[in-house]
Amino acid sequence: MAGVFSLLIALAVSLIVNRIATMALMFTGLSREAAKFQARSAFSGCGYTTSEAEGVVNHPVRRKIVMVLMLLGNIGVATVIASVMLSVTSASQTDASGRLITMGVLTGGLIVLWLLFSSRAVERQMNKVIAWALKRFTDLDARDYASLLQLSDGYAVSEMVVESKSWLADLTLAQLRLADEGVLVLGIHSKSSGFLGIPRASDRIQAGDTLILYGSLDQIHRIDRRRRGDTGDRDHAQSVVETIEATTTENTE
Repeated sequence: MAGVFSLLIALAVSLIVNRIATMALMFTGLSREAAKFQARSAFSGCGYTTSEAEGVVNHPVRRKIVMVLMLLGNIGVATVIASVMLSVTSASQTDASGRLITMGVLTGGLIVLWLLFSSRAVERQMNKVIAWALKRFTDLDARDYASLLQLSDGYAVSEMVVESKSWLADLTLAQLRLADEGVLVLGIHSKSSGFLGIPRASDRIQAGDTLILYGSLDQIHRIDRRRRGDTGDRDHAQSVVETIEATTTENTE
């Protein structure tokens, strides 16, 4: 049974380390999905030669985060392997009922971990704690405009790759009205036009474009998850209303 608990603790610590690394990479300007992928890639040791990976390696702060993550990943993998071997050895030395209890505890623990780390509500609360801890106990100085604009309350510069099913695709900035949601488009890496450093209202977003956005990380993630269609339009309208109400409340206070 000790091996099972050791395995569950090792898995929980690994998931927490990945969550912390993801938030740290997001602080340097990576989008949520890109930061999550790069964190898991570095922690597991599965390297991928992509433009995103090159952006991590060429950025001094991101490179430092990934180096620490790779080291912790090697330790974590070794710990998990040792815990699995201990669990198997312990189970083989017990009777049938003991093995059944061990498998039940292991299965239940894995389900609990999956539910906790896949919950959006838990993720939001963890991100708040992690963000506070990173600002309080670390010195993540990116030495670029991302760190200068990332002042407080979760605001940062972030990159977002527009997918074909994204609500953003095939619409102009004037039609999107992202500013009404509290998100500013600072630049566009367009597949057809190159880099647009001063986007205009008439510029049309295409699938495959990369947007450089400034705003609340939660709001940027919300837009990143939004898909085209009536559901996306309703979410945009609701977000505009919420932004107006929040602004009105701040002004009255």
